[in-house]
Parts: sequence; C-alpha cells; structure tokens
Amino acid sequence: MRPDLDLVASWIAPGSRVLDLGCGDGALLAHLTAKRQCTGTGVEIDESALLQAVRSGVPVWAVDVDSELHLFGDDSYDVVVLSQTLQQTRRPDEVLQHLARIAPLSILAVPNFAYWRHRAVLALRGRMPMSPELPYPWYRTPNIHLSTLPDIEDLLAATGLVVQRRVPLDVEHRAQPGMRAANLLAAGAVYLVQRAQVTCA
Repeated sequence: MRPDLDLVASWIAPGSRVLDLGCGDGALLAHLTAKRQCTGTGVEIDESALLQAVRSGVPVWAVDVDSELHLFGDDSYDVVVLSQTLQQTRRPDEVLQHLARIAPLSILAVPNFAYWRHRAVLALRGRMPMSPELPYPWYRTPNIHLSTLPDIEDLLAATGLVVQRRVPLDVEHRAQPGMRAANLLAAGAVYLVQRAQVTCA
C-alpha cells in the first residue's frame, strides 16, 4: 500500500464498517479486513482497478461517486474513505455532504496544488506542472478541481465537517506530521473529519 494508506488504516478502529470511495485495486480494504477485522465496500469505476479489487476478494461496486452516492443509506458505515478522488469529482461540495450523511467520520487524502514545485513550474516555465504526484498532461488529467490545503479546509467547514486531524504528505505520500508551512511544502495531506454535531436550544 501507499504510505498514506497506512496512515489512513491506522485511523480506522478495528471492526469498523468502511466505505472506500475510489478504492482502486482494493488494497486498503483488503488490509483493513485482514489486519483490523473491518468489513466494508469499495467503489470504483475504472474497470481494470475494479477487476483487480474483485480478484483480491474485496466487495466492490461500480458506482459513480458524482451521481450515485444516494444509493448508500444514512449512517450505513462508520467511516468513509475518499483517497485522491475528491479533486476528480464534478461537485466536491455535494460529495462531502453525502460523506457526512453516510458516516460520522470521513478520511480524505488530497493533493495540494499550491506545493512549491508546482508553483515554481508554473511561474518559471509558464506551463501546467507535471510531476510524480501529478503525472498527467493538462489535457488528460482526471483532476478537474485544483485546490490548495486552505481551499480544502474552507470547503470542509462550509460543508459542516470538522477537521479532527491533518497530516501533510511529501511527494512519496509519506506522512510529515511536524511540517510547517504545509500549504507551500506539502505535496498533499490526509484529513480525519467528523460531521458537526447539531445541538438543540
């Protein structure tokens, strides 16, 4: 697994019901099932990744995150994972609203488009950056919403999600918990968020 998925797994309590949106080859769910006695479902629309997940024994649905999250009931899971997927959705705000409805806790891993190397390429070369963490040319990228870490945090707050933890990531998806100036120096981040509790007067 990628190092950030190890971090994600460490935040999920044993025995949890997990929904992994954009689960790829199912490595995270396979790990959670074997090592943390979790149950769960993966969601993936890329056919080759979906087949790989099925071959690994991971229950996976071919569901469109943009338009079919209504298929999952309120509080039907303990944790929703959305790793390197939010920026590929058409309406990230609506996806986050569904996450808050489906489970009390969510874990997001996101790229940071304000990372200094990306800024430097754009400033010095006048071209959209390509790098190991952004490997696609601009006309083929699945990333349709480019955001910084403060942008993500503002959207989380606007959607009623409260950040419990944030861990910056380096270019190899390794956790850098003590990093300062993360919006400049981090290639991405992992967030543990909780839906806001509604209190009655």
